[in-house]
Amino acid sequence: MTEIHTTAALRSSERVIAGTTVLALSGELDLLSAQPLSGRLDMLTAGPHPDLVLDLRTVSFVDCAGLGALCRARNRTATRGGRLRLVTANAGFLRILRHAQLGGVFEIHARLSNALAARPEFDDTSAAAG
Repeated sequence: MTEIHTTAALRSSERVIAGTTVLALSGELDLLSAQPLSGRLDMLTAGPHPDLVLDLRTVSFVDCAGLGALCRARNRTATRGGRLRLVTANAGFLRILRHAQLGGVFEIHARLSNALAARPEFDDTSAAAG
């Protein structure tokens, strides 16, 4: 008997909007796609103060390897004084984050426009003014 495995390969598109890199992902973020995605995210978070939005609205599946890639990108961004935002309203994905105790780790927005407009939680200019 032959098994047929279907997969929705992870696809991505990238653009820069007002200095922020937006990486839109579509398909499955799993063991097969996490390593190449991590490589791309490493490149995007290599410089000082990376500003990155990951648009996950059309990601259909995330496993622990996918979560690992997202956590790695978050850690690299934070270490370099940058910012990472996730765009998703997927209740299943949000539930996975909560169960993995990652609910408060990521800055999450339901809409891309909100992620691009959102001010950082700590803004150096407001600290200098006070």
